[in-house]
Amino acid sequence: LLAMAAHTPLPPNLRWGLAVFSSSLFINNKTWDSGAAHTYHPGTGSRAQWQRGWGGAHEVLASLPLQMMLYFNVYYFPVWCLAEGMMLQLKYHLLLWHYQFLLVTAFLILSLAEGSRLYLGYAGNLQEKVPELAGFLLLSFLIQLPLLLFLLTDSHVIRLPLEMAVHSLFLAFLVAEIVAAFLALKTMTKQLAAQFYLRQFKEGSRGRPGRGETAGQAAEEG
Repeated sequence: LLAMAAHTPLPPNLRWGLAVFSSSLFINNKTWDSGAAHTYHPGTGSRAQWQRGWGGAHEVLASLPLQMMLYFNVYYFPVWCLAEGMMLQLKYHLLLWHYQFLLVTAFLILSLAEGSRLYLGYAGNLQEKVPELAGFLLLSFLIQLPLLLFLLTDSHVIRLPLEMAVHSLFLAFLVAEIVAAFLALKTMTKQLAAQFYLRQFKEGSRGRPGRGETAGQAAEEG
């Protein structure tokens, strides 16, 4: 997964949309200290781009708690898949026909989305990329969490003891990762916005002549 995190296959438009979502959620997009509003346009979300522009060391923004939970979640996910597949096979013939369809669909969506979710979590946290981490947060909150709560709370799914145990542990991982990812994304977004404003200020200072240069030009004209 560390090698996978070196590549970001997200489409540019999707990455841009996730970056805009993060910036609108966590930061105030305008600054008024110079008399004019400057809009923050999020880029790719990679801190490496800012390092190339500034050439200095920056504070590490990756979340250690989130990375630890992702690490253990990677090893727990195959166990969950195996246990859920076995339980689904045992109770499949006892379910109503529409619940058979719902449970198989939920299992497939959870399995496919979990692989993408873990990849985005690794890429977003280790490389401090805002769009990937925002995608991880959205997948966790909008897809994984509702489906998992459905499997845990609906009485018609014939909840087996082993199934309840593995789902409860999966839910604990998911909730903890959502909280950690939210805090990490908030920190990264604010840091990138601050660097953007500082870079704008530095570039503006270079473009404006100094006080001594202005006086010299006035003397020459006189």
